[in-house]
Amino acid sequence: MKKKVLSIIMAVVMTAGVLAGCGSASQTGSTETKTQTENQTTETTASSEVTELPADLPEAIGKGVVKATPEMYSGIDLSKPYTVQMYLIGDTPNDWDNVLGLINDYLKPFNTDIKVTFLSWSDYSTMYSLVLQGGDADLIFTAPWCYMYTEAAKGSFYTIDSDFIAKCMPLTNKYQAKESWDETTLSGKTIAVPSNTAQPMGKIVAVRQDIADKLGFSTLSSWDDYKNFALSVAEKETPQSGIYALAAAGDNNELWDVYREQYDTFLALDSDFFDMIYEYKEGSLPTKDDIKLAYEYEPFRQYAKDMKEMADAGCWSRSALTNTVTDDDAFGALQGASIAWNASVFTYIRQAEQTEGVKGAAYDITKPHLVGCEAYSNNDMAITASSKNPERAAMVLDIMKMDTYVNRLILLGEEGKHYTINENNEYTKVDGATENYPPMTVSASWAIKNGELSEAGGDPREKEVSDSWAERVVSNPTITFVFDDTNVSNEKAAVNTVLNSYVPMLELGLVDDVDATLDKMIKECYDSGLQKVLDEFFSQYEEWYKTR
Repeated sequence: MKKKVLSIIMAVVMTAGVLAGCGSASQTGSTETKTQTENQTTETTASSEVTELPADLPEAIGKGVVKATPEMYSGIDLSKPYTVQMYLIGDTPNDWDNVLGLINDYLKPFNTDIKVTFLSWSDYSTMYSLVLQGGDADLIFTAPWCYMYTEAAKGSFYTIDSDFIAKCMPLTNKYQAKESWDETTLSGKTIAVPSNTAQPMGKIVAVRQDIADKLGFSTLSSWDDYKNFALSVAEKETPQSGIYALAAAGDNNELWDVYREQYDTFLALDSDFFDMIYEYKEGSLPTKDDIKLAYEYEPFRQYAKDMKEMADAGCWSRSALTNTVTDDDAFGALQGASIAWNASVFTYIRQAEQTEGVKGAAYDITKPHLVGCEAYSNNDMAITASSKNPERAAMVLDIMKMDTYVNRLILLGEEGKHYTINENNEYTKVDGATENYPPMTVSASWAIKNGELSEAGGDPREKEVSDSWAERVVSNPTITFVFDDTNVSNEKAAVNTVLNSYVPMLELGLVDDVDATLDKMIKECYDSGLQKVLDEFFSQYEEWYKTR
């Protein structure tokens, strides 16, 4: 399963002034079936019921304090108390109960409170679908990498329209980037509420620089440099200290994303491991002939061969497929000498550097190639189809997203206790409090971020990376293409089963023969109906292409 759950903790300081409202790697996937429509639990009402917002609200987020009031939600029945059941993924911060208590105190005038359940990183892959089947959830974190399209196809999410948004989410209606809605709208129905910021998402590697220096690697500037560093760690460091070059877990998809960036690639379909890839040509949309299944793209074959070379050398554990400790956490705990992803790696660099003598560094090894952007839809909140009160759930989400006080509580914790903030919306972490409420790490914060906050000072290494990205940022031109797999859902599911069986092994190099294994996987995909899926994909893509 493609994880990179922490891709979205990328520090906002890196992007606040770099780019506003850029598009990003395509977040396309399956559309919902008619079951979802049948599961719609409440009819939306006409926008004429909406109370006009106060004229003195700031013109934009970040231009002043936004405060929600019950009067803004006059179209919603608030006469009876209601507890919104919200499910998030990830670890529970130590001070979460205190923060949630402050939020619930704030919501008392709305006759509403929130109960939050965290699905841990080790459990969310098995528990996520069960939660949605259970019927007690009102709000849930979702994303293309977190079952959004799979669950949308099952009808798990409540679909919303412009009238519903205007009535139940008036602040979101006012402040949400208009272009963001396209990324969570499938076949004319919006199935989730996206984040409100898009930012550069360049792929980099982080290394234990103290180990690199010991092995004679003063800097890394290319893929070959990184591979040679990893091989050197496996040969000289691992036998001595037990530290792997990369403490891989589950797959090596993050490293693949670094690798493919040197070919200027984007995804026209990003759906679990079912990825359709193309090489970007400046200023033009790819034609259907430019797009292919990622595993029929020759650079993936070479990547898999590099992975086998590295696996055979001992760059990661032979049990990497079943490891439950993420490579990120292992790096922070000094069990790995490198990790790969976006600027979230600096979080783990700083964690590792808390140990005396440890020094970290991050390298952009794919210069001067393009840097993609995170999509608005990379992190989302959805109202569940089984919600007993979708209007109240929407109101809570509206307040979480746009009310300054509640939004900052979720993103940063309690002001004065966990952080301080200046007039430029630059926050500073309070010494000693970070471990109890690390900023921007609760998954809800990724879905409700607005992009106006940045960290004061910040890590100069992050700024150096962001400066190098500024002139290389490219928006994925296929961002608004969405593949409706309704007509081929059985075939696509069968192909996904094949891919999920093979791709992690190939990405970890845990196969005897890369060519033979890859060829066998592709044959099994076609035997399972891949051609029918591709024909449907390209038919829809051509129709979309004609409208551009």
